[in-house]
Amino acid sequence: MLPTPFQNALVFTGPTGSGKTKLAIELAQRLDAEIVSMDSMALYRRMDIGTAKPTQAERALAPHHLLDVLEPWESASVAWWLDEAKKCCAAIESRGKQVLIVGGTPLYLKALLCGLFDGPPADDAIRQRLRHEAELLGPAALHRRLTALDPLSAQRIHPNDVRRMIRALEVQELTGRPLSAWQTQWGADSGRQASGSGQRSGHGDKPDSASLLPAILWLDIPRDELYARIDRRVEMMFASGLVEEARRLRGLEMPLSKEAEKAVGYQEIFDMLDGKATLDKTITLVQMRSRNLAKRQITWFRHLPDCQPATKELTWSLLQSKMKQKRGLS
Repeated sequence: MLPTPFQNALVFTGPTGSGKTKLAIELAQRLDAEIVSMDSMALYRRMDIGTAKPTQAERALAPHHLLDVLEPWESASVAWWLDEAKKCCAAIESRGKQVLIVGGTPLYLKALLCGLFDGPPADDAIRQRLRHEAELLGPAALHRRLTALDPLSAQRIHPNDVRRMIRALEVQELTGRPLSAWQTQWGADSGRQASGSGQRSGHGDKPDSASLLPAILWLDIPRDELYARIDRRVEMMFASGLVEEARRLRGLEMPLSKEAEKAVGYQEIFDMLDGKATLDKTITLVQMRSRNLAKRQITWFRHLPDCQPATKELTWSLLQSKMKQKRGLS
């Protein structure tokens, strides 16, 4: 069961390119629901094609929230999104509508299920020292140190991801405990809350019947089909004007925030505009990185509590059953 205030929400996720946007709109219409976006890149205005954002025509079919709410130079933390999602859910339910949370950002999904592990506040002196070390000795030196201190985090963090390595080493230095230990405790404690353990329906020891159904469904399609869909979608993005969209972003009065610039496709096109790659090579690179993103998302979905894979055909019946169970308890 999802924690308060999301306990009445339905959550539908899936990897990039799986077709969840179209299916979610169909589900919203059948459930009389409003959609709350759980996509970290769809937050940004002017980033439409590259983020595969629902079109205006699609949005007209079902109300959407948390789309186009920030400028590309603004930052959005997981905590900020979680607070905004709470407000959206309260407003939607006040109108007597069903909340349908849709998107594929794993950190948002984990925060929704488990709350947040904030850890100690940033220490500028430690971060500056570690950044200097990375510049002087290279990222591999940081990764070797992290491997010695926190092998679990070192396995999860790419050797070139300096920002996350610095945070892991910072937490270790400030608390004397590895980041992976904090995250394991966070996941276990909050996972118990999210799974509804100890919650009762008010009839003796019988558990809530709604908790017997999965809190979250993720759209699972065969890997070969998914990768083929991704490759075709990237080609369509370029044909629809992705290069010009990236060019316009580059011409804005302020550069993209560190969060917005993580969107797959834009940096690759910026490099192409600088003459570092041809169009064909850029398309191939964006396809590869999009497939890699999908693979990482699937790994998250498989390991998060209360997530269940579902085919397109099963999604409607499972969500409908979940909603009926919730209404039966109210």
